[in-house]
Amino acid sequence: MRYELYYWPEIQGRGEFVRLALEEGGADYVDVARRRGYGVDAMKRLMAGPRVKRPPYAPPFLKAGKLVIAQTAMILHYLGPRLHLVPRRDADRLWALQLQLTIVDLVKEIHDTHHPISSALYYEDQRPAAKRYTREFWRQRVPKMLGYFEHVLEQSGGPHVFGRRLCYVDLSLFQVVDGLRYAFPRRMGRFEKKVPRLVALHDRVTERPRIAAYLQSERRIPFNEWGIFRAYRALDS
Repeated sequence: MRYELYYWPEIQGRGEFVRLALEEGGADYVDVARRRGYGVDAMKRLMAGPRVKRPPYAPPFLKAGKLVIAQTAMILHYLGPRLHLVPRRDADRLWALQLQLTIVDLVKEIHDTHHPISSALYYEDQRPAAKRYTREFWRQRVPKMLGYFEHVLEQSGGPHVFGRRLCYVDLSLFQVVDGLRYAFPRRMGRFEKKVPRLVALHDRVTERPRIAAYLQSERRIPFNEWGIFRAYRALDS
């Protein structure tokens, strides 16, 4: 099957978690919205077209045959068994989904470091609130949430969430670490010694042949100040 991924063409954002799974799984896919003069309009038609009976609320969403699947965690839950990125047992698939949904919560909090009041306002309109939110985020939430995933890796008995076997959750944890390194190089540099298993997982994923090739390709959109992970010096003290 050839998959069609729909997401904004200028940013990694939430779509990157899906891209990483498609790349590692060796999937035949097209990043539709990145097609010049066509993609974004095609994405909007699927979101609000008059013939779409079950439109997705927002990207990312994946078209797989006649199916249109939205929400990052749900897309990965669908792709996982098809790309051999999750074990077969129902209990394992549900565990992976549970972990991915927790990552969704973390990603929302990361986004709110630069948009704590409203996504409709520019960062420049909420700098004092962003600085306060970020301070508490690193004081309270990062130790709790990254510490949780560090514990999951410790309990797994192996280098990945499922021990020796890589799954899509590992790819998403790679993206979280990579993004935090970009957005908060000083803060993350100080914190990394507390989560050595997460750091080792990040480095291990980087070395996987398909991921390494993807990271060096034009398909990997560079981090920038329009996505989830944004590098504002005032927040990284």
